[in-house]
Amino acid sequence: MNVKNIILAFVLALTGAAVAVAGVDNVAEEVAWVVGDTPIWKSDIEEMYQQMLYEKVPINGDPYCVIPEQMAIEKLYLHQAELDTIEASENMVMQQVDAQLNYYVMSLGSREKVEQIFNKSMPQLRESLHDMVANRSKVQQVQAALTKKISTTPQDVRRYFSKLPTDSVPYVPLKVEVQILKAMPAIPREEIDNVKARLRDYADRVTRGESDFSTLAILYSQDPGSGARGGELGFMGRGQLVPEFASVAFNLSDPKKVSKIVETEFGYHIIQLIEKRGDRVNVRHILLRPNVAEADLMDAVTRLDSLSTDIKAAKVGFEEAVAVISQDKDTRNNRGVMVNEQTGDSRFEMSQLPPEIARTVSTMEPGEVSKAFIMKDPKTNQDVVAIVKLTRRIDGHKANLSDDYQLVKNLYENSRRQEILEEWLDKKINETYVRIDDEWRNCDFTHKGWIKTGR
Repeated sequence: MNVKNIILAFVLALTGAAVAVAGVDNVAEEVAWVVGDTPIWKSDIEEMYQQMLYEKVPINGDPYCVIPEQMAIEKLYLHQAELDTIEASENMVMQQVDAQLNYYVMSLGSREKVEQIFNKSMPQLRESLHDMVANRSKVQQVQAALTKKISTTPQDVRRYFSKLPTDSVPYVPLKVEVQILKAMPAIPREEIDNVKARLRDYADRVTRGESDFSTLAILYSQDPGSGARGGELGFMGRGQLVPEFASVAFNLSDPKKVSKIVETEFGYHIIQLIEKRGDRVNVRHILLRPNVAEADLMDAVTRLDSLSTDIKAAKVGFEEAVAVISQDKDTRNNRGVMVNEQTGDSRFEMSQLPPEIARTVSTMEPGEVSKAFIMKDPKTNQDVVAIVKLTRRIDGHKANLSDDYQLVKNLYENSRRQEILEEWLDKKINETYVRIDDEWRNCDFTHKGWIKTGR
């Protein structure tokens, strides 16, 4: 699910909890469905539909059939969660709520804009998000409990794959496995001292009351995400921040003071406390990065080019060089092997690689080591120099068990999960009292048991 769909999902869940929308008269007390002893209000359905129209979200079918059925399914899962005494972790819920509120503020520019768009105060929005996230967690836990006993054997996978229609066998695009060695260009001591001097000046100006921290962040911070918001990060748990930053941020106690200078992989920071809330903290920061001179960058290229030549001449092994020289902490202790964060394995589609790496490996053969090249580090957005080794190239093809066993296994397990959940829902619907108002019954529902003869 991409970022736009995620935010729309939150919007829809929030609007579904509202009382009524403008232009909808006398529907707040009218019930469209009853599931068990829980009503689904017409106003809930109507407001969600209006919001989907506003956001241009595609609806697969009649909205007055699709939307209430989905609401009813959620209520069945929540009822089961109540029977099984399943609870959502309050800490997890609050972290997700804070993360979503932070995302709204980042996307829309200010808290005031968020309140205007959602027509709710921040506390009201927080409460709505809390209920939505908690319910989603409970539904997921029920689904996990229902499908936890799935066991998969190679025979199951082979049988599943053999029965897949030819046009249902997925096409697997070209994928590559890559090892990388990164080196940071040398930064003169004077440049680091200059960055620290600027940060100390900003801190002094805030302490003397001459400048507002948030104004300085807007003007000077090199963090594109938080700079426009006055450096505010929003509520974060310790694990969401790099350790050096978290250590200082969580030890701040006076919102009027500014921290000492903190060095992280992103650069140098000063931090100001906004608020602490349990095991989460909201701070502002100003980030400055030392400038890398062109000469220092080219010197790093020359050094890695020389290393690449030695590796090709078998004077040193690639993995050996990575262990000694690479400054990429994510791959240094893994022989330089890059791991795809989207899949958790070492295979990448070309579009999933940083563009500089994709361009480099596109013309390489397996086992080949590249010349040195300059790239933007995806995490820090700083210029670094790298060499890569193309470990394996898997050409695009129709999925097969030899090359794509894990993919086929995942397809099989997802299919089994879906079957189990569909069977459970059909049984649950049959056992549950459901009443649908006459105006809402003429639907081609996904599940056929909602309307029961004689009810």
